[in-house]
Amino acid sequence: MNVQEQQQAMGKIIAKSWADDAYKQRLINNPADVLKEEGVPVPDGITIKVVENTPTLFYVILPQNPGGELTDEELDCAGGGTYWACERCTYPVV
Repeated sequence: MNVQEQQQAMGKIIAKSWADDAYKQRLINNPADVLKEEGVPVPDGITIKVVENTPTLFYVILPQNPGGELTDEELDCAGGGTYWACERCTYPVV
């Protein structure tokens, strides 16, 4: 699954969670299973946590530092995404 496919799948998952409270609770309580059911690969050894923003609480996700110097392309994609910001970032950040 490429980055664009991952982003599309996550968009559908998020929209479904907004429409279906039971689905949202499953996503919060067991995100890896829900992601796998929706065709989003979850590598072995990766722990996924889902948190929900509220009107008075907003989470900021700090991605893992890739180390070394980033190219201009990597810097361009590093700040704007909420999920899989670029090809270099191949693990889910939920």
